[in-house]
Amino acid sequence: MNGLVGFYPGSFDPLTNGHLDVIERACKLVDTLVVGVGVSATKKNPLFSHADRHAILQQALGPVGLRTNTEFKIVDFSGLMVTAAREHGAKLIIRGLRDTTDYNYEMQMVGMNAQMAPDLQTVFLPSSPPVRHISATLVRQIAEMGGDISAFVPPIVLKALKAS
Repeated sequence: MNGLVGFYPGSFDPLTNGHLDVIERACKLVDTLVVGVGVSATKKNPLFSHADRHAILQQALGPVGLRTNTEFKIVDFSGLMVTAAREHGAKLIIRGLRDTTDYNYEMQMVGMNAQMAPDLQTVFLPSSPPVRHISATLVRQIAEMGGDISAFVPPIVLKALKAS
């Protein structure tokens, strides 16, 4: 890998337009973006299997990479985010912010991460206004109740949901 590497962690269950907004803008900061798909033993009732999330990300990120000249690497991680970021050569951790609740939580995490990994820097990217309200948790709940999530997710997610 050449150039600056960023690490963008999440569960991506499902991948939302908000995630894609942050990813697209992160591409302006890094040459390679490692998208870390968190593996959580405690997360109950995922909308998509881990393999499906990988496949969705792979398909959704292909056009973004071509458009932005960014290399993507999709990886799993189950331990500390800073450990995974270091393992993949990242110097930046990318975090999206929707509102002050996200900010307050993220600031605590930045403090903890800075103690454990002072070599890594966290960059906050505020969500763009059209996607600021989108939460993967809420999207998952709407989908589980049979609601229309088409305004909140890329078409590949809808296709995968219909196929499951």
